[in-house]
Formats: sequence, structure tokens, C-alpha cells
Amino acid sequence: MGQKILLEHANVPGIKTYEVYRQHGGYRSVEKALKSMTPDEVVEEVKTSGLRGRGGAGFPTGMKWSFIDKKSGKPRHLVCNADESEPGTFKDRYLMEYIPHLLIEGMITSSYALGCNQSYIYIRGEYMWVYRILENAIKEAYAAGWLGKNILGTGWDLDLAVHCGAGAYICGEETALIESLEGKRGNPRIKPPFPAVSGLWANPTVVNNVESIAVVPWIVNNTGAEYAKIGIGRSTGTKLISASGHCKNPGVYEIELGLSVDEFMNSDQYLGGMMDDRPLKALIPGGSSVPILPAHLIFKNAEGGDRLMSYESLSEGGFASGSMLGSGGFIVYNDTTCVVRNTWNFSRFYHHESCGQCSPCREGTGWMEKVLHRIENGHGREEDIDLLWDIQRKIEGNTICPLGDAAAWPVAAAIRHFRDEFEYHVRFPEKIKNRDHFVAEPFEQVKHLVARQPVI
Repeated sequence: MGQKILLEHANVPGIKTYEVYRQHGGYRSVEKALKSMTPDEVVEEVKTSGLRGRGGAGFPTGMKWSFIDKKSGKPRHLVCNADESEPGTFKDRYLMEYIPHLLIEGMITSSYALGCNQSYIYIRGEYMWVYRILENAIKEAYAAGWLGKNILGTGWDLDLAVHCGAGAYICGEETALIESLEGKRGNPRIKPPFPAVSGLWANPTVVNNVESIAVVPWIVNNTGAEYAKIGIGRSTGTKLISASGHCKNPGVYEIELGLSVDEFMNSDQYLGGMMDDRPLKALIPGGSSVPILPAHLIFKNAEGGDRLMSYESLSEGGFASGSMLGSGGFIVYNDTTCVVRNTWNFSRFYHHESCGQCSPCREGTGWMEKVLHRIENGHGREEDIDLLWDIQRKIEGNTICPLGDAAAWPVAAAIRHFRDEFEYHVRFPEKIKNRDHFVAEPFEQVKHLVARQPVI
């Protein structure tokens, strides 16, 4: 199943406790970094590794670290973004729940590299049981001398705190997260200035995802060059994938980037193929905000090449025939799925979670939800499909933060690849009044009804 970096000890009994974690090599990266490396050397190792942000954007982590302002003399902060709210994504929760000390070790080593003395973990409001697990692990780390004053006698201090959000998806955006951490409403900030210059309390700040930080100990212990050998091309290392939907073996998997989508989807080592052996209809490879792919573009790209689990391969063809690796929320759909209903469900989420600061997002997400609801419930009109396309086009790229894009892309991709299914809903409203309309009669069996007579 490939090399395991993050989940190597996931099944060790008691691994969430300090004693067991330490017995399995825990906190070695802190010792190595503090005793034999300068902060800049740690940053260089992360740069060499080619690690890219695992929260969805895929920006090089080492490069992001190098942007932090070191000249102003202001205190610096590292903030871990544990506000995992992307529908279809749950791999960060798994890490924090079962191996909490791995994240804490990563926070300490990364904070040292960035010159921070006060760092934070901002966790999703719905993860209260995970919050308590992290709190307990941090107490153990303080008691063992890994946090607090004069760590390992080096003269370097670090305090680490967990802050629980209030359950807002928008706080997954780094500047909205910072606003919330400061005690304000979680609205995204206009950039520049970027957090690396003026972030938490106007101090230089780096915000990284849980998975991105948790892999730093391995990179420090084994060198960035060794990490870069794993994966393919610019997609180095391993990636946690949250698999759900109509597959036989849903769950959290750690894969080496470059694994073929076919092997990940159909191998018994991974998802094991389709539940009940029904046909594969569509797939969302990176969480609800990335474009959905129809069956013929899942295992092969538009040119016929193998589709791989990597940042580059999944995006081949742009949004016309590709998608994104995103946060790794791998959602599988069989032939009983109604794409219109699924898209409406996503639109309900993004409308509800819009902070309302930007009018294209505030108004547009509401319009998309209403129009999709109308189509799904048998009251759609022919012009509604083009209306939806026009609305999403006016949202994308016109908002302060990417939530507008996240709301627009699923709608655009659904229309692009499944327009005939939208037309079926409009032209045969009596057939889709039952919410499970494609369970007894999958769309492939009725799509011929949508075919129009040629114009003479």
C-alpha cells in the first residue's frame, strides 16, 4: 500500500498517550531541530521536501514559511487550521483523534523554524471530543518539558493553545480564521497585507493545515530530500484521502502521490471498487468545492492518459475535463445518484455558510440554491439551466475569499458534464418527484428521452 508517514503508528494501542507515542520515536524531530539545526535550516528542509499545503490550495509550504516577516521585530505566530469543514473531508479529524501528539510535535518543530513563541490550533466547533483529546495531549507535552519555558535547555520558549471555533465554514479561510481567533466575526480580510506580514494581532503569522504540520517531524528526522523521493514530479510525499460514498471500503487512506486513480478506486488494498458492484457514475476527487468528474474522465484524462492521484494529473484539461486534488475528499457516486439533487445539496451548504460580506456570493449562492431547488422539485424551466450558468459565472473570481469559487465550481461542472440530466428534470417533472427517482430507474436508462429531434 505504499509508504506510511502519518499513519505508520495509527493502529498502535495507546498511541494517543504521550508514553506510547514517545516509545515509538515521538518528539525526536524537536530534539534534532533544537539541538543540531538552526530555524533557517529547518525551513530549508521543508523547502527541499517539496511539501505542498494539504488543506486544498497546494501552495508550497516551505515557500510560505519563507515569506514570514523577520525584520519588523514583532512577535510571530504559527496557527494550525484544524477547522475541517469541507463536505467530504475528515482526514484531519482522524489524525487529531488518534495521533494527537504527532500534530503537537509538528507544531513545536514548525514554531521553532518560524521563530514563534505563541502558537495556536484553531479547531472546528463541531469537533468538541477532539478538542478535549488535544487539550489533554498538550498538558502531557507541557508536563514532559516539550512546551513552556526554556525547552530542552535551549532558552527557547513556546506556549501552545487550542481555540475552538463556533462552527463556521468560512473560518477555514485563513484570514477569517485569524479574525475569529482575535474574537471577532469570522469575515475574510482583504489582502494585502498578507498574514505573513500582518496576521494575528497584526503580527507576522503563518497558517497551515493539520496534515501539512503533522508531516514536518518526518521531514526533519529523515531530511527533505528523502521526502521528495516519494510521490511524482511536483506532487511529492504522501497524501491523506478521505474516501466516502458508494465505494466498498470508505475511510481515511494514506497514499503515495502518483498512485493511479484506477488502483485507488478498484484495488482491494484501497476502496475495493463500487458498493453493490453498481456502475460508477461520477466522482469528486477533492472535496465538495472541486469540479465533479463524469465516469469517462475519472480513470483517463481527455487525451486518454492514465489519471493519477496527484495535483497535476487531476487538474489536466483544466475545468473543461479535469478537477483538483483539493483537500482529498474523495466522494464516489454510483448510477443511482441524482447529480441535480447532489448539486442542490452543496449549494444549500454554501449559501448557508457564506459570510455575506461580498454581494456576488451573498446573493448568488442564494439564487443558485433556489433555482436548483426549483429544478430538483419538478418546477424547473428550460431557461433555468442557462440562468444557473450565468449566476455561477458572475460569482467566480469576484469575491474576497475563495468561498465564492467553491460555490460556483460544483454548479458549473455539473452543468458542463451532466446538462442532459438537468434537461431531463425540466422536461419530465413527473418522473423526478420521488427523491429517489434514479434508484429504480437510473438516468442511463432514460437519458434517451432527452434526445431532441433534429431541426429540419
